[in-house]
Amino acid sequence: MEGASGAPQSEGSGSPAAAAAPSRYESQKRRDWNTFLQYLRNHKPPLTLGRCSGAHVIEFLKYLDQFGKTKVHITGCPYFGHPNPPAPCACPLKQAWGSLDALIGRLRAAFEENGGRPESNPFATRAVRIYLREVREAQAKARGIPYEKKKRKRTSVSSTVTTTTLISTPPPPPPPPPPPTDGPGPAVTAATPNVTTTAV
Repeated sequence: MEGASGAPQSEGSGSPAAAAAPSRYESQKRRDWNTFLQYLRNHKPPLTLGRCSGAHVIEFLKYLDQFGKTKVHITGCPYFGHPNPPAPCACPLKQAWGSLDALIGRLRAAFEENGGRPESNPFATRAVRIYLREVREAQAKARGIPYEKKKRKRTSVSSTVTTTTLISTPPPPPPPPPPPTDGPGPAVTAATPNVTTTAV
C-alpha cells in the first residue's frame, strides 16, 4: 500500500499515537492556519509569510468581520450599550472580540510550529495587541457587556475588628486583717459544762 507521498507503507505499521485523531484545538488551529495562508495568496498583491507584518494580520481580522455573527451597535443606534435590545436593528454583524482573541492565539502558535521565529511572529506584535484591546473596549460599550476578568474574592480582616486577648489573671489577694484596738479586748471564757459526780 502506498501513502500520499508515494512511499510504500505496510498496513498496521502506524503507532497508536500517530493514528489517534487530533484534538479539537489542533484541528481548529490547522484550519485557521490554512485560511490565513489562503488569504495571503489571494492578497493584492500576493503576500508571502516572510513579508507578513502585524498590519497584515489586522487587515485579516477586519476581513473576517464580514463572516461575523455578533451584532455590534453603532453610536447612533438607539440600542447602543443595551445588552438585550428589545427589537432588531440594522447595525452590522462582526466577529466577537473573544473569537478574534482566541484566533490570534492559535495562529501565533501555528506560526512557530511551522518554522517561524518567535521574535518575528506577526501575530505577537504590539500593533495586534492594541487592535484587540480597542475591539474589546468598543464592543463592550456598544453591546453593554463588559469584558472584565472575574476577580477572585479575597477574604480580608477589617481593620475595625477588635481582637481580644485572653490573659490569665491571678486571684485577688486576701483582705487585710482588722486593725488592733486600744486596750485589752473582752475576755473570751470558754463555757464549761456542769458535770454532776455521783458518789458510789
